[in-house]
Amino acid sequence: MHKPIMFNRKPMSIMKAIVKPNFDNKTILTDSCWQYVEMWLKRKHEKDALFYWQQSQHFYNASLTLPLISSPLTSYYCFLNAAKALLIVKKALIADHHGVSGRQNKETKVSLNNEIVSFKGAGLLHSLSRHFDEPLSLEEYSLKNILYNLPFIHRAYNLTYTSEPELFIPIINPVFVKKEKSKEAWFEAELEQQHSSKHTLNKLPEKYERDESYKEKCIIRRTDRFYWTSGRDSGSIKNLTSYHKKIRKQLLYIYSPNRLWYIKRNASISIINRGTITLTFAAMHKLSELARYTPQVLEAHLESQHSWLLSEFIKKSLLQFIDEISSEITGDDFRVTGFRN
Repeated sequence: MHKPIMFNRKPMSIMKAIVKPNFDNKTILTDSCWQYVEMWLKRKHEKDALFYWQQSQHFYNASLTLPLISSPLTSYYCFLNAAKALLIVKKALIADHHGVSGRQNKETKVSLNNEIVSFKGAGLLHSLSRHFDEPLSLEEYSLKNILYNLPFIHRAYNLTYTSEPELFIPIINPVFVKKEKSKEAWFEAELEQQHSSKHTLNKLPEKYERDESYKEKCIIRRTDRFYWTSGRDSGSIKNLTSYHKKIRKQLLYIYSPNRLWYIKRNASISIINRGTITLTFAAMHKLSELARYTPQVLEAHLESQHSWLLSEFIKKSLLQFIDEISSEITGDDFRVTGFRN
């Protein structure tokens, strides 16, 4: 038998921050994380990070007033400055160049497959990748492939490209549990009935399996373990933080009033082994290049059959990216006010 790990009188669940989540704090209820992070940076005397955070907010506000064909430029600089604030807080190296570039295949057809994004071996995106323990090699992806790997626009993607399988499996009640009379602990979550088929279970990532001890519902669990004794034990918190960082790369969320968590499925050649922050940063950089240098091409994309997908990305990525960066900077979870489970 096992039961949820209780910490501060509540079951311990996954958190938004990948690196150093603050398990001790309650969820921050706010309609905008800008002011909270600003106060947090002032309290920590992070003057340089505060400057970039405020710059990021200025570009964010500008993006809200611009049309889709222009807003990728200011949105990217919003992301760039927010990323700098994060890296300064984490004492990481900040390079002068962006660490990402784009190009177009020579085909004349307007296609997201022809828009290529290159991850460089140095630069700010490289520093972000290092912070999240992501691949540091020089790699190229199509813009279409990057958008496929972003959960917050996945419905729009699947309605645009109907032949490709869904990549994210929704999970509910994600929690860390501990075996009774033992230090052995692990992560588990529930799959909704419509996602509990054998086909879906076969697509779970490595080291996940169904817990057959549950008969009335479909519970999946992580097969590797960590040791937990008490929330007052620094060793237990350290073990959990390390374990959380490892599994969090496969568990992604969508910014929403609800807690919308997903597990990234396995066995797809289109899977990119990177997180939402770095992929969103790279995709917006590519769109900002189009907005700056070839706005006619961007306009053609926005008038094509994938226009809704691009529109959803341009509009929704602002909230998603800033929510994720805010959690990474502070270690806290953020949620809008006036909502109850």
